[in-house]
Amino acid sequence: MNFFKGVLGYLGLYNKKANLLFLGLDNAGKSTLLYMLKTDKMTQTKPTLHPHSEELKLGNIKFNTYDLGGHETARKIWKEYFPAVDGILFLVDAADAKRFPEAKLELENVLNTPELAKIPLSILGNKIDRSEAVREDELKEALDLNTLIAKSDRPMELFMCSVSKKVGYANAFNWISNYLK
Repeated sequence: MNFFKGVLGYLGLYNKKANLLFLGLDNAGKSTLLYMLKTDKMTQTKPTLHPHSEELKLGNIKFNTYDLGGHETARKIWKEYFPAVDGILFLVDAADAKRFPEAKLELENVLNTPELAKIPLSILGNKIDRSEAVREDELKEALDLNTLIAKSDRPMELFMCSVSKKVGYANAFNWISNYLK
């Protein structure tokens, strides 16, 4: 618990309430990240079949997170959660280059949703610990992030991470916390 208090204090989330969506394709690491934040342990999860939420409450912090799943059927209901969102974490498996076009399409769908026009979005290039993972510049190019960022008024940033190694995702939370009310 002290670990989370320290992390959340570092992230500037004290006295804040935020609803965060974990989006991305299946097998990108959304549930793994959620459980890592909740338990500080690496948990092997099964594919998310139904949306679920977790409340992380430490000290004066109420942090509502929603893992909506990433398989094709689950992506159809993402929009039902958009009206109450304060921030989005969009995870991409940086070691699965053959799915980059599909991830890019889903990211563009999120970015083109009018009710999300001003919502901050952290993109996490996960699984950088794997040998087949691409570099940050390669992922930016595959997702055409420079163009997407230039066309958007929203705060948006890419962070390379490894949830399993506990590396990089704290930077994404720190960044997004600056935009949470």
